[in-house]
Amino acid sequence: MPGVALKLYSVFFKFVFKHRLQNLIQSSIDESSSSYGVATRPEESISASNPSFTDGVATKDIHIDPFTAVSIRIFLPDSSLSPPEQPDSKPKPRSSQENDPNSHNHRRSSYGPSNMNPPRNDSRRSSLEGLNLRSDNIAYRGYSPLPQNCRKLPIMLQFHGGGWVSGSNDSVANDYFCRRIAKLCDVIVVAVGYRLAPENRYPAAFEDGLKVLNWLAKQANLAECSKSLGNGARGAGSEFTNAEFQRHFVDAFGASMVEPWLAAHGDPSRCVLLGVSCGANIADYVARKAVEAGKRLAPVKVVAQVLMYPFFIGNVPTHSEIKLANSYFYDKAMCLLAWKLFLPKEEFSLDHPAANPLIPDRGPPLKLMPPTLTVVAEHDWMRDRAIAYSEALRKVNVDAPVLEYKDAVHEFATLDMLLKTPQAEACAEDIAIWAKKYISLRERYKDFVPEDLDNVLLLFIVGNVIIGFARQLPGLPLCPVLFLFVR
Repeated sequence: MPGVALKLYSVFFKFVFKHRLQNLIQSSIDESSSSYGVATRPEESISASNPSFTDGVATKDIHIDPFTAVSIRIFLPDSSLSPPEQPDSKPKPRSSQENDPNSHNHRRSSYGPSNMNPPRNDSRRSSLEGLNLRSDNIAYRGYSPLPQNCRKLPIMLQFHGGGWVSGSNDSVANDYFCRRIAKLCDVIVVAVGYRLAPENRYPAAFEDGLKVLNWLAKQANLAECSKSLGNGARGAGSEFTNAEFQRHFVDAFGASMVEPWLAAHGDPSRCVLLGVSCGANIADYVARKAVEAGKRLAPVKVVAQVLMYPFFIGNVPTHSEIKLANSYFYDKAMCLLAWKLFLPKEEFSLDHPAANPLIPDRGPPLKLMPPTLTVVAEHDWMRDRAIAYSEALRKVNVDAPVLEYKDAVHEFATLDMLLKTPQAEACAEDIAIWAKKYISLRERYKDFVPEDLDNVLLLFIVGNVIIGFARQLPGLPLCPVLFLFVR
């Protein structure tokens, strides 16, 4: 059972959050007056961004849309300063708990074929030598990457929790969590500051999540065009300076439209979505829209998603919704108030597509969804519906394991008081282990195995050779195809 300190903090948290919800319900907010919205509340504790590598991660805030309050915070780990990976490099395990046989006892049970191996990472520099902390603007003292020979990292799009009405991407708790994920997963975390309710109700937060994904695609294309123009201007194979690299595309105010950190270090073809609480609902929506968009999002490709104690609900209550209705921190009565503030009054239903992932005809077909890791807590009343969604994905052969944590509560890995608990640390490492299956192996073999493997029926490795049997045309016999690679 949770400790006494957690129980007392839960009572205090409920009192404050319920008071905030009731004030928002009673306040007369003109929702049609402005679509700009708010992405954070005045009472939120904010962590300032720092573009130098503090605690191994550099951060930067960007307001990506002049017409709304949507913003992002980029978390760039110092592993990006290492040289690009070589085919014969031997990664070293990063997890601090790898040699401890009891390191994952905080996870009570798991469901589905997770097939999780110890996390691996590349050796990195022990110092920040060669770090460029200068810029054309002498007032800027943060990291400014050089475009040549930069190490590319996967991108993880993160959506914070807060019951639709609170929380922010730059809060102290979210900043700490994203730093931990960036270092453990060896990824660039892009934390999304979406518009909050009731100032902007559904579908504002969902559209903001998709807007950021499209912004990533635009940034990747601008970076490629900028790089091509730079090479063309100086001749094939010529070197060009950091300033020249960023100045090819400017907006109406003369500012560069190319985000230098993402241009130099981001690999959008390995994009993972991570949602916390109500942010998991947004992540699932964005994943569905990415599936529907297909190659129109190129070069962005969503390869996996992580749903941490998703904010799912439905008209027909599950066993946990009945038994744990008055659970810690977010009880069912408070969450119903949050849903009333988020959904438009004329659309309010607990079986709304934003609330219930298992309603029929939601689209696209579940079999097209990316691999999905679901994290649930033992004392969370929303756990059963999240598990049911994962089971539905596994029935159509989607890799969708569930990690359930013993004696854990909703937001146990992201709440400010609980961030440094063993359960929170174990959860972050478990996420890193699972996610690296889709962001590391794909990078290793993507240059040797073709993207379109629709006709490849068998694929296995013998020594240093990948052997595949493919059918060139329907009805023809299988033909052996060899893909050579160097370990």
